[in-house]
Amino acid sequence: MSGKTGGETVGKTLEALISRLEMTSDTPSLDAQVLLAHLLEKPRSWALAHPEVLLTGDMFDALDALALRLEAGDPIPYILGSWEFFGLEFGVTPDVLIPRHETEMLVERAISWLRNSVSGKRGLRVLDVGTGSGCVAISLAVNVPGLSITAIDISPSALKVAHANADKMNASGGITFLEADLFSNPLTPGSFSLIVANPPYIPTDTLHTLPIYGREPTLALDGGSDGLALIRRLLNEAPVRLLSGGMLLMEIEASEGTAVLSLASAAFPKARIQLHKDLAGHDRLLEVQV
Repeated sequence: MSGKTGGETVGKTLEALISRLEMTSDTPSLDAQVLLAHLLEKPRSWALAHPEVLLTGDMFDALDALALRLEAGDPIPYILGSWEFFGLEFGVTPDVLIPRHETEMLVERAISWLRNSVSGKRGLRVLDVGTGSGCVAISLAVNVPGLSITAIDISPSALKVAHANADKMNASGGITFLEADLFSNPLTPGSFSLIVANPPYIPTDTLHTLPIYGREPTLALDGGSDGLALIRRLLNEAPVRLLSGGMLLMEIEASEGTAVLSLASAAFPKARIQLHKDLAGHDRLLEVQV
């Protein structure tokens, strides 16, 4: 592909790229379409509907560079520099976890509760723990106007990405970004009606066997020896930060449901606690109502 002088059509280029990526990708057709659409600055549907369009030599070189990154193991969202979450396009870099569809379940439940809560009025205070790209905090700010959101992360590099995303979506006015290790920052003020969190929850030994290890930030994935290190800390510290009548929502790893329920019951002995399953039937979301 590299070094061509142009004149090849989108259709022929797509066929060649799919064949090339079959050696390294589980989804070569989808990956090829995404890379080509990104190069053309068009939707995938447009690229598929215009196979006769000719590419220039510079386009071939650029596409070859994208394909080389994919073959080297770079996740597609980092190659593209953005990824969709909850209908919004978030900028992503290797400093932040790639937003995942599973986390949309947390956002959906949070929005539903915020809209229907008897205390759901303008200025309602929300805390997003481990904000990463800001996808949860910003999705809440966009869909429930008037919230006062504090978004915290231990990584200053992640906070830069989140802040840029908030600026791009005109959501900065309702969100305060703070560097903090859970509740350690003294500027993390008072108590909150809603706490949302997607903490690291993969056991260390398990993480080291996964393809994402070394490609996405370990800090956002490594949950310690049993996957519960940050979850345990969060549940121990959260009761004094959650207002009466409030809610805590936390994404968990599918196999940790029983252990997380036990930890939550010990931390919130009088609360209403339940687990929500994802579309695959796996435990995915802890809900605590106090």
